Amino acid sequence: MNENFKVLISREELEKRIQELAEQIDKDYLGREITIICVMRGAVFFTVELTLRMKSKLKYEFITISSYEGTDTTREVTLRTDIRESIEGKDVLVVEDIIDTGRSMSYLLEHLRSRNPRTLKVCALANKAERREIDVPIDYIGFEVPNKYLVGYGFDVDNNFRNIPYVATLEG
Repeated sequence: MNENFKVLISREELEKRIQELAEQIDKDYLGREITIICVMRGAVFFTVELTLRMKSKLKYEFITISSYEGTDTTREVTLRTDIRESIEGKDVLVVEDIIDTGRSMSYLLEHLRSRNPRTLKVCALANKAERREIDVPIDYIGFEVPNKYLVGYGFDVDNNFRNIPYVATLEG
């Protein structure tokens, strides 16, 4: 692959915004334990950096869903790996890399609500609102992004380019 990347969100912008999100989440959950559910694999970088900056008591869970093949959505969401622990009666924060059509998050929230958490909120690094097909609640948004394919900082194409330390658009 000979890809051209155009920086959309620099490393410095990521760090600044993630710190702001961590502080806001800590403030909103003051004194309460939060179960963080990291949506694998894309949100792993964001989840780690966000929670390292948080002061709240945290527990971690991981879930894997899929709706993309390459750069195309399959329009069908598949649960690949479920959480292991009960979230019943717990304060849950889903951490996702991007919300675009809303299909994956809608599926995920319905799945998690059936487990009866006390609260269920969503934190997304990126929001691609112009692609939204299903309205989903997003409690914490890192960045509004254009309708372009993203790479870096967890975003990938066929599991490549996740480790680029900034967010870029895939050009050409």
